[in-house]
Amino acid sequence: MEHNSTFPIKQNELDMLRDEATTYLKSIQWEQSQRAKSKDNDAKDESILLYLSRANNGSNVNVTSVSKTILALKKRLLPESVALPIFLNQTLYAVQEGIVLGTWIKDSYYDASGLSSLSENKSALDSSGRREYESKMHTSTAFMLFALAYKILHDLKPHASEDLSVMKQKFAGIPEVSFLTPLKGISCQLFYYDKYLGHPEIIKSDKDVLDFTVVYFEALIEEIQLRKSSLEYTETIVDRTYKLEKSEFSISGWDNAFSGTAKSIEFNKIQFEQIVGNKDAKHFGRRLTERLLSYDIEAKKNPFQELGGFMPVFMGYGIPGTGKSMLIAAIATRLKEHADNLDIPFLFHPMPDTLISTFQGGSAEKMVEWMKPLQDPTKLIFAPIDDAENNLQERTTQGVSAGVKEVIGVFLRYTEGAYAVNYGNSSIGLFTNLPEMLDKAVISRVQGRFKIDGARSEHDFVDQDYIWWKKLQDTMPDFVNMKDPEVYKYLSEQGLANSMGEILNTIDVPSETRVHETFDKVEKLHETTDHMFYAALYKEIQKIFPFFSSRDVRNIQSAISLRLTDFDLEQDWFEHPETYFKKNYETKFNMLQELMKSNMKGLNFSDIRRQEVIRYLDNVATIADTDFKRQVDSRINQMNIDSKARELFGNK
Repeated sequence: MEHNSTFPIKQNELDMLRDEATTYLKSIQWEQSQRAKSKDNDAKDESILLYLSRANNGSNVNVTSVSKTILALKKRLLPESVALPIFLNQTLYAVQEGIVLGTWIKDSYYDASGLSSLSENKSALDSSGRREYESKMHTSTAFMLFALAYKILHDLKPHASEDLSVMKQKFAGIPEVSFLTPLKGISCQLFYYDKYLGHPEIIKSDKDVLDFTVVYFEALIEEIQLRKSSLEYTETIVDRTYKLEKSEFSISGWDNAFSGTAKSIEFNKIQFEQIVGNKDAKHFGRRLTERLLSYDIEAKKNPFQELGGFMPVFMGYGIPGTGKSMLIAAIATRLKEHADNLDIPFLFHPMPDTLISTFQGGSAEKMVEWMKPLQDPTKLIFAPIDDAENNLQERTTQGVSAGVKEVIGVFLRYTEGAYAVNYGNSSIGLFTNLPEMLDKAVISRVQGRFKIDGARSEHDFVDQDYIWWKKLQDTMPDFVNMKDPEVYKYLSEQGLANSMGEILNTIDVPSETRVHETFDKVEKLHETTDHMFYAALYKEIQKIFPFFSSRDVRNIQSAISLRLTDFDLEQDWFEHPETYFKKNYETKFNMLQELMKSNMKGLNFSDIRRQEVIRYLDNVATIADTDFKRQVDSRINQMNIDSKARELFGNK
């Protein structure tokens, strides 16, 4: 959904609403509906629901005070403490700020939708006017509650416990949500929130107050999302973004992308030069970081995306022990250092190991939760999936769990299709030792791929040892009593390549037999510099690998485009960000175009095309062959076991 305009939420306007918010916290009254009082909710925790519906002293009107309840909690939980404990204080403040923001949003909707003037002339309205008035009243209440809950979550979720499942088990849902009027809407929600806080089973510690608040307001957002389709007059909600000044908080229609809830994960700092071998992978990692850093937060666009040099999804593959995890850390380190330098928020967002859930639908939900932050345009995001074959395994393989299928479904939806928004600020990296086990549709989303092959030359191996024994030498200088190489200077070959061409100029013929034979066959019909050569080649390849499709051709095209943008950004730009990074989008785009043109002077299109096609098809063949070979090996192994068992049995 395109939001076409951004409106500032000014701090001084919020300050004027703070007293009103405090009044709500001090005291509200709510009359429970009969339905809420008798709500059984599949008999989930009778005691809590019964407790929530107990009427006060015979009358139906209940008066409650959230601030009193919080003080009572302090007495119960921390009788010794004089000041309000940090979590209670933080929660109370966040709820107050949520009410303030919700009220501001409601006022803004009143003005934008014409509800203000309807309210003023309420007595003179005819029946259709009254209908419009009531309908807009419902919408303003819903949007106010949504904004209020969203702000509370934005402020509290980063401080909540990682695992809220226990709290979610205790929570029995929100008995009712009222959209009748803003006053009723807020009173109703604070009433049940307060009732829960007062229940001794729910709150056992001051941290529980914060955790419960997150669970409660997440549930409120879900309720509103379920009912929003019945609301009318929402055009002034969905067509704009409100941004809170001096803050990362913004609200765009009903989008629940939770900007600011995904916390960057800690990682070990490591430089590319400390990784041995892996020329291709290090080069790719460096290009990826330069491209991400060119993203323009104001314009929400990346000039590299327009030039065709950006990879929302890429894959690094290689045998075990060649440095996948080190590479992930090195990319994250480089991005973090530059992002800090440029004052751009950076999110390191690896896929958690615990994604696959045993509950039906649970994995899809967790995967959506993981992928949602990737759509936040206010930061740079690097989202590696290590050992990708665990969660994105070929769906047709026997015994693949329903959870894996759910995860893949979500991945495909969010990387291409209606849900896929990529502003050029986030990149997902699949890292795997077993690319042949990845789902075919997932692999076809990969736009950049590279080998992680570890140490390859004598110099690589001598450097790998050097990094290890150097530590010994530093602590005990005379202990390592061995000679250094005569000519080679340690680590001198572990720097970064200048371009992909430098790494690939060795590639001229396919290494995979079937691809090699196909190449030879088509070369007899067409010159390799003819466009028809590739059309005929793809047709032949399809005969051998039926799953080769137009998407593969698009991926080859994007690999060639990547090569055209395979140039270094000027070192000076990093040292003086105002010369490039801090410029506006148009200027950056023009500067890159100039660089691209001067870089292309030394390149030959048909050579690059040939190299990239060979590289891609070799890759396709390796993956297909490895899969077949593994099946054959396991069958042979089984036959050997059977015959050995028969032999031993015969001897007995």
